Amino acid sequence: MPEASPGTDSTTTDPTSTDPTSVAIQSILFHTSVPAVERTLATLDHSARIGKAEGSCTRVEVLLGDASRAPLLDSGALAGLRDRLTSLDRLEYVYFDDNVGTAKGHNALARLSDSELLVTSNPDIVPDARALWRMAAAFADPSVGMVEAKQLPFEHPKEYDEHTGHTSWAATAFAMTRRSVFEAVGGFDEQTFFMYCDDVDYSWLVREAGLHVVFLPSAVVFHDKELSVDGRWQPTGAERFFSAQAALLLAHKWSREDLVAEILDHFEVSEVEDERRAAEEFRRRRAEGLLVPQRDPAGSVGTFVAGAYAEHRFAL
Repeated sequence: MPEASPGTDSTTTDPTSTDPTSVAIQSILFHTSVPAVERTLATLDHSARIGKAEGSCTRVEVLLGDASRAPLLDSGALAGLRDRLTSLDRLEYVYFDDNVGTAKGHNALARLSDSELLVTSNPDIVPDARALWRMAAAFADPSVGMVEAKQLPFEHPKEYDEHTGHTSWAATAFAMTRRSVFEAVGGFDEQTFFMYCDDVDYSWLVREAGLHVVFLPSAVVFHDKELSVDGRWQPTGAERFFSAQAALLLAHKWSREDLVAEILDHFEVSEVEDERRAAEEFRRRRAEGLLVPQRDPAGSVGTFVAGAYAEHRFAL
């Protein structure tokens, strides 16, 4: 009987099909609501309890990196959390005392652990109790280098193969990767990306290394994201700036100078100040030689489609 592919639904994915393993879940905090952090931690503790009981894992640790202007957790609060969350083998809290961004923050947290599987999670994610173990089971296939969970209520529309789950990139709002792969590709490109597109870039590095990025619909997480009444993202000024900047930097790194020119032309006359600032910052970096070397000149890995980084299942 053929083995079920990682892209199938939960009825065909056995979370106990792989040997028990160790998992580190890491998250970057930035003025995050403390009750929201506690909610996520409680959910992860429950998941760890189930994973150990069902033989899916041997060790679960959570690492929090705080990039807020002042620490969100003091020693007393942290001690209380450790006392309550008894299924977590380790709860580590690091105050960066600087807004380091997601790429640099996740790289720093990854160096504090040696767990076999590394999970990046937004602090406003609440995973299903077995999401982690369904994701871990996908690594029974040695060709898989990264696995992404399905986010609700707003599922990303990027295309994926319904049989294998293979996709262009994985959103690190909740994604799992092998530590050996993370180290082999050099982690996230913190020189280039502050936030946004660091996950697209990392996914493409994984694919460039000959491994698959998998979207796993049976691993479900709730992303507590504030949307407009019509279900649209409501970005802050900083989010508009860094997402615009990231679009330019990603196009440059993955050898699409035609797109760089096109995006610059658009941003430089944009009515959105944050987009004009992004264009100015990109030109400064380029003039000062601060851009990383380009890669994938044949365009065999990087996927740019109508302003997105994958084909979409729905109309753009």
